[in-house]
Amino acid sequence: MTMDLTQAKAALQAERTALGIELGSTRIKAVLIGPDHSPLASGAYDWENKLEDGVWTYHLEDVWTGIQAAVAQLGEEVRRRYGVPLTGAGAMGVSAMMHGYLPFDREGRQLCGFRTWRNTFTEGAAAELTELFQYNIPARWSVAHLYHAMKQGEPHVKDIAYLTTLAGYVHWKLTGQKVLGVGEAAGMFPVEEPGRFCSKMLSQFDSLLERERLPWKLEQVLPQVLLAGEPAGELTEEGAKLLDPTGAFRPGVPFCPPEGDAGTGMAATNSVSPRTGNVSAGTSIFAMVVLEKPLSQVHREIDLVATPAGLPVAMVHCNTCTSDLDAWVKLFSQLLQAAGAKLSKGELYDLVYHQALEGDPDCGGLVSFNCYSGEPVIGLEEGQPLFTRKPESPLTLGNFARAQLYAAMAALRLGMEILFGEQVALEKLYGHGGLFKTKGVGQRLMAGALGVPVAVMETAGEGGPWGMALLAMYRKERQPGETLERYLAEKVFAGAAGEQVAPDPRDREGFDRYLERYRACLPAEKLLGQR
Repeated sequence: MTMDLTQAKAALQAERTALGIELGSTRIKAVLIGPDHSPLASGAYDWENKLEDGVWTYHLEDVWTGIQAAVAQLGEEVRRRYGVPLTGAGAMGVSAMMHGYLPFDREGRQLCGFRTWRNTFTEGAAAELTELFQYNIPARWSVAHLYHAMKQGEPHVKDIAYLTTLAGYVHWKLTGQKVLGVGEAAGMFPVEEPGRFCSKMLSQFDSLLERERLPWKLEQVLPQVLLAGEPAGELTEEGAKLLDPTGAFRPGVPFCPPEGDAGTGMAATNSVSPRTGNVSAGTSIFAMVVLEKPLSQVHREIDLVATPAGLPVAMVHCNTCTSDLDAWVKLFSQLLQAAGAKLSKGELYDLVYHQALEGDPDCGGLVSFNCYSGEPVIGLEEGQPLFTRKPESPLTLGNFARAQLYAAMAALRLGMEILFGEQVALEKLYGHGGLFKTKGVGQRLMAGALGVPVAVMETAGEGGPWGMALLAMYRKERQPGETLERYLAEKVFAGAAGEQVAPDPRDREGFDRYLERYRACLPAEKLLGQR
């Protein structure tokens, strides 16, 4: 039950709160929750990745500009709504877009630009490591980036003293601790029970380092792996100044382990127990399924990661989801403006999404590829958005809108088919992210595309930063022996309202027909990407 104004104010003054900060691909957001786990206030800052010298990146100075702006906006909302200043929190946590590559030397100097999850030039290195380890290493994983830099003879590699991800970097600067939650750590390098990097594979990689005559071993430069609920340091005086240059926010706030956006998505949807799963659909799209047993073989399309508590997870990750759809909506907005019509951004998105339900179940023969970058799941080295149709295909707004949404789901479906072939048990998927904001549309089409019931909770709109705040509150309130699965099920999501949609047979059949044409057109998309 949501607190009233008096209760919320008392919780703020007593700091019975938790703050989650997430650096997503297009937005940095801070969410403050109370003891009932409901959001009290939030702040946000929009940013975009840059393609510089063929590398998708963000500048680290923009990281702090964005965090400070989001926290300042959060503080303003707290003061406006509750009449008290934001001077601290009961607990904190930081999450960010998964994995990538951030190396530093012994003095803490950044050795090269941040290389994000979106880069796929590491495919060759990832394939070699997969063969060596007999364990799938995706292109976006930190060790794939590291091995690529080694193979290219990049001079900075010999000077690496610390290698981390964006979440790990921000946590380090705020607390001084070089640690990482197991869910995010599993995307740097394979982990093994109980939440540590795989010793056999570390030894195998060290042999590669010795061959290149590099003066360090891999485990020496990686973060310490922590499980959800474990202490991960406190906000230092220097960290407090980075967070809030005005000096209002006090140091000393305890931190939970930093996580990636995959881990916070699992927490935000209560998808941390076996047979549960979630699909996050925003700039990228990925599905996470908590496994009951290991997969029978290595699949290059399936990543093996972990929940924030360390349970094994199979992940299908696709690099692009809504980016091309967003571009088309911007084009429609320009058309409306030129015609003198006025629709808000939200109204325009709702219009386009609802039109998709008016389209033919198979999009009338229209096919769209939404790929802004390479897409390993479908074997695409370089991305190029492509929309195609036959002359007799009915080009209606409904068919076009549905084709754009189907394009956002097609690569994910191809990856999920592998899991279904492995007899992975999945009762339903919890959906969250921008694709599900328009009620009932993305949810219904996703259920049809994957053939699995899709549930969207009322809290799903809060997304990753809320999930990070939940992990911080778990760190603060955890009782002896209380698992993350039990905490979320009994204290956060008990009685949570939500809506589940079963696959509509017409949508399933229509998507299958669309996917046949998608497969047939894939060689053309691959050819365009090579040009």
